[in-house]
Amino acid sequence: MPIWQDDGAVPVKSESPTVRIRRCEVVLFEPRETVEFQLQNLLSGGNGMVRSLGWTALAPHLDGPVPVSPRQRDLLGVLGPSQWVWADSIGMHGDEQAALVDAGLVLLEQSETDSTAAVHLANDQRLRDSHWHPLAAILHAFTRWDAVDAVKNTVDGGTDTAKGMREVLGPPPANTATRGEVEAIVLPHTEPTEFDALLLRRATCRNFDDSRVLPLPMFTQMLARVFGAQSQVRVGPDLVFHKKNSPSGGGLHPIEAYLVVQNVDGVRPGLYRYRADSHDLVPLPDPERPLRDFIMESVGQQHWFANAHCLVALVPRFDRTFWKYRRHAKGYRVVTLEAGHLSQTLYLSATDLGLGAFITGAINEKHLERGFGLDPIRQGALAVCGFGWRGQHMQTAELDPLEQVWQRVG
Repeated sequence: MPIWQDDGAVPVKSESPTVRIRRCEVVLFEPRETVEFQLQNLLSGGNGMVRSLGWTALAPHLDGPVPVSPRQRDLLGVLGPSQWVWADSIGMHGDEQAALVDAGLVLLEQSETDSTAAVHLANDQRLRDSHWHPLAAILHAFTRWDAVDAVKNTVDGGTDTAKGMREVLGPPPANTATRGEVEAIVLPHTEPTEFDALLLRRATCRNFDDSRVLPLPMFTQMLARVFGAQSQVRVGPDLVFHKKNSPSGGGLHPIEAYLVVQNVDGVRPGLYRYRADSHDLVPLPDPERPLRDFIMESVGQQHWFANAHCLVALVPRFDRTFWKYRRHAKGYRVVTLEAGHLSQTLYLSATDLGLGAFITGAINEKHLERGFGLDPIRQGALAVCGFGWRGQHMQTAELDPLEQVWQRVG
């Protein structure tokens, strides 16, 4: 069982007075308001909605938020994350210690290897070793989805069409902001080149033709162009810098391509990891559910992406970037920038080959972590992109105002 999964771990039953404790490395306390309907409130003249405030602890080595009492919050506020101390030295009693240890907010210096406390200690240590900036770790951990149906949410909210968005959300900010500038300097236009024509044909594809097989040479060319290492520079025995076709913070290129192959000539449908240095595929275990179901859950039920011939989860190895940018306020940002660079390279490469491409951030990250066997502390899915043959007909609307992809009929 991977160490980051605590299913079946033995809860802490009692605490030895000889065991020392410390706080987990990163925790943020958030005052949260909860609202619930109570009939008695409605019958007594209220509106039925009762609001209450409570404290929630957000610790990125845990799988979810943890409600805490004011007393527990205060105890954690005086317990440091680095030095092991005796519990009674900060006025923490046995039952308080047991509750916070079970929650993973307080760590035991020594515990049974198969206990919940041991799992929490190991996960916290991996977070420390990965050198996350505290706020970035919290942002990443608590913005991950699981079992979210992004399509249903937009339909239920009435924002599944442009007209609906305008009606529900009101007028958006202007496309181009004006701030009362002085008279603008009009710039000359230049003659378009073939590259300009390529850029104009770039458009997100929401209509893939699953009746056509993607040839293996086109598939491998896409992977080599977008994710492959074009050359490398070796600095000593264990430090290698790759040259790729997209920029990367510090030249570290932490993002790996995890593939869901559906309709590629010569490649069995399934899950793979692409190795950039050797340009090969590593087969991964098949998902527990049918491949189509796995894909739909991955992209939040966005069915218009599910027929792509190959889908790619952009999976950063955060510990590689944070090896250099240790607890750096900009470390997480440069990783997310790299995902954007890769997606644009993928779009342009696909367009050049006559293929369609897409990228979406509306993904169920925890589902992808389970499916690909990822460690969510050191790795994580940032987005899912994909490519393949365009469909013959536009069944799902695409944004193509210049009609570079779809010719208007009638």
